[in-house]
Amino acid sequence: MSVVDFARFVDELATQSGQAILPFFRAAFATEDKAAGHAAFDPVTEADRAGEAVMRRLIAASFPDHGILGEEFGAERADADYVWVLDPIDGTRAFIAGLPTWGTLIGLTRGGVPCYGLMNQPFTGERFYGDGEAAHCQGPHGTRRLLTRRKGELSEAVLHTTDPRLFGPGDREAYDRVEGAARLARYGADCYAYAMLAAGHIDLVVEAGLKPYDIVAMIPVIEGAGGVVTTWEGTSAAKGGRIVAAGDKRLHAAALALLNS
Repeated sequence: MSVVDFARFVDELATQSGQAILPFFRAAFATEDKAAGHAAFDPVTEADRAGEAVMRRLIAASFPDHGILGEEFGAERADADYVWVLDPIDGTRAFIAGLPTWGTLIGLTRGGVPCYGLMNQPFTGERFYGDGEAAHCQGPHGTRRLLTRRKGELSEAVLHTTDPRLFGPGDREAYDRVEGAARLARYGADCYAYAMLAAGHIDLVVEAGLKPYDIVAMIPVIEGAGGVVTTWEGTSAAKGGRIVAAGDKRLHAAALALLNS
């Protein structure tokens, strides 16, 4: 498949999933708690399932040999060379609150390594995408190259995490060390925070407990914009877990030092 055809196909995934999801946004819809009272509220909606279902149908029709890993419907052909990693609504809590800080994550791995990613925010009309070598944003004001901000000092950094209460014992203390050293901390943006890091507005994102579908799509975007994203141990972030992303290698090293001190 040519590069042009591939780009067109991923755009179609974003368009079709957005059309399935948007009618539910800021409307009445059913919400379930996947945690069933055993952990922090973990919502899933009709919109999540509708968005993933349409993407799975398109992938199966165009790439029947490819694997799929999705948040709502699990894994198919997970041992395939190419695997699509999908999160129809990353930021479901924001979605049900009517806040536009959610997005649809569409990632592709080859041999387990993220090679392409796109985050679609259909309500704001923005798409952030990259292949690890370059990254771009397409939105109401056109298309532009994404470049991270070069901030090497934690004392100058804007830090983000979705919610400090999501960290477990020990991890919360480690995160607090980083927040205490940063200039500014903000909460609640989920995947949109990673997009803002790639765009040069946020310098550092620290999270824990992520699944592959929460992060795979954003790895090629962040790296293509000049940033770095790993686990807290400095290894590949492709399997999720405890994640730290930074716009600058020096800042990433400083955050790792505090997280592991």
